[in-house]
This record gives sequence, C-alpha cells and structure tokens, in this order.
Amino acid sequence: MPGNSIRHRDEFERMAGSGGCTWLLARKALGTAAFGFNLVEIEPGGSLPEHDEAGSGQVELYVVLEGEAVIAVDGAEEPAPAGTFASLDPESTRTLRNRSDAPVTALLVGVLPGEGYEPPGWA
Repeated sequence: MPGNSIRHRDEFERMAGSGGCTWLLARKALGTAAFGFNLVEIEPGGSLPEHDEAGSGQVELYVVLEGEAVIAVDGAEEPAPAGTFASLDPESTRTLRNRSDAPVTALLVGVLPGEGYEPPGWA
C-alpha cells in the first residue's frame, strides 16, 4: 500500500505544453495512482487545447485557483474567476482560456466514474 506524500507545488516537475500552458506534474510528484490530477499555469492569451474525454470516459473537475479564466463547454463560454469549480462529463468539449493580463492557475482532476468511490450519506 502506498504511503502518504506531502509536497509543495514549487517541488513539482514542470513541463511545457501547447497553447501557452505549463503543466506542474502534481500526481507524479505525490505518487498517486487512484486518480489523475495536475496543475496548469496558463499565460495571458493562452488556453488549454480544446478536447473531450469520450475516449477515456473520464469525468474531469477544473478548479481555478488563481486568476481570471474563461471556461468553454460545448462552445458556450462562462467567466471562471479564482474559486470557480466545473464538473465536466466525458462527452463535453472543453477548454480553459486566459484572456486576462495575468497568469491563471488551475487544478485539473480526472477520474473514471464508478471505480470505487462511494459518496457519504451527507454529501
């Protein structure tokens, strides 16, 4: 059974991505295998590549931690300032855009539904 792992984001490996994105490999740094998650920093004018997760079947959760983003789901855009959470079905096309003058940082989590999580009765 894996042990506990605590790291600061400054310790995460960084990987350049397309669209003005830099990925901070949180899951890798923590050694988590139960679900996927990473941080992404999006420079001004940048965006995540538009995509869906129909092939993988993953539900994704986007959490905007810092900055002023715009989320587009199936072509419809909504403001997504820091503190915004978005739960996205696998078939939905999505992207996160930064149209501001400052960086955006978001946490992206992906998990296959029905793979062992049981919500508590109060949730």
